[in-house]
Amino acid sequence: MTNWMAALAAHCKRARQQHPGDRLLVVFDADGALIDRRRSFGAALRPYSGALETVRWLETGLDCAVGLVSARPESARAEVLAALNALGVARRVVFEDARLRLRPDGGAGDESAARAAGVRAFQAAGWRVVAVLDSAPEALAAVAAQDEAGEMLLLHAALDGAARAGALPPRALSGGAYRLADLIAERDLPPDVGLVWHGLNDEPNVRQFLASDIVWGECDVHLDPRSDRLVLHHDRLDDAPTEDVAALLTLDDLLARMRERGKAVKLDLKGGGPLIGRALALIERHGFDDDHLWLNGYLRFLGEAGVRQLAEARPGAILQAPVDFMGALAVSLPDHTQAILATLRGWGMNRFSLDFMSAERPQFYDLMLRWGFEVNLYGVVDLETFLAAVLLHPRSVTTDFNFPQWHYYGRGSGQGGRYYEYEQRAP
Repeated sequence: MTNWMAALAAHCKRARQQHPGDRLLVVFDADGALIDRRRSFGAALRPYSGALETVRWLETGLDCAVGLVSARPESARAEVLAALNALGVARRVVFEDARLRLRPDGGAGDESAARAAGVRAFQAAGWRVVAVLDSAPEALAAVAAQDEAGEMLLLHAALDGAARAGALPPRALSGGAYRLADLIAERDLPPDVGLVWHGLNDEPNVRQFLASDIVWGECDVHLDPRSDRLVLHHDRLDDAPTEDVAALLTLDDLLARMRERGKAVKLDLKGGGPLIGRALALIERHGFDDDHLWLNGYLRFLGEAGVRQLAEARPGAILQAPVDFMGALAVSLPDHTQAILATLRGWGMNRFSLDFMSAERPQFYDLMLRWGFEVNLYGVVDLETFLAAVLLHPRSVTTDFNFPQWHYYGRGSGQGGRYYEYEQRAP
């Protein structure tokens, strides 16, 4: 199969250049290119993996609206729209009533003809349809027959692996999965989403980061009572042998190297009390201004006193805490959760961090945006997950930069002694 996502991105960009003032539309077969019919029962719809993220990027990154066609009856409109928009909440996707074309009640003809009629209806409403994604070859053939100018990109969504009757039009491309890495290039990332390289706790990872164009780098800071040094390590130091701790990188050394390279530093403080003052003193010694400083810590370590100490010492820095523990509370008691977050903001906290993979994250994230809180997403494990997180347009994303496809070879933080490893090939 061809790289259909890359072809879609390139086609949409060309169409926008050629028709800068037109309303561009990409049409999806709702029941075969968007909804996974193998996992949907009644009103419980399930999207194909990556389908809604693709819709989100088309609309926010490629300036192409998305329309849906379906052979479902017009009488089901309210039910279908409600189900689709319930799915869209987690991906910040909204399907508008005017961009859904259903079969007229009592209408005759097969499903493919009904979907092709939906494409014609969009054109009649003033849309320039630039691409059509459909699971049925015969539907694409019907669309091709009415596209005399040959301007539409025809994409066969062979997503469930089942054979479809009918021959594809000669110019149609076929694809078996939505891959965001094929759709979105590094140069296309939104510039207002901050990116943070996670886990600068060992020399190989530090070197990778310093050689990159990524500005923000995060390290995990402990106060080692045995050596009275601030050292970099993800996990607890209590059970580590003395010789292992002695070999750890120090915050003093990392700050000097980052300052020399013009980087910005994010400190994940793995404790409170004396660690806070010691870290602030090192930051001051190395000349980091507030615009290049980000302080993160668990509330159980920092407490109110620690948060206020950091905020008073560095009022212009980013001050953040993870709040995943409030996810279930946010879903069941949103007003109480909002009040707690407002209290934390009153202490000086100005950003909150959520694990992208946590169960409550979709609803909690949506609430936090509505409440006006800045959010950092973390816990993204690979390039596909990273792109899905960026598409939600948080204030920032923290990741290991384990993206060999983009020539980033982040090792990770070393949590539990685990690091990413990469195959080395001769030129």
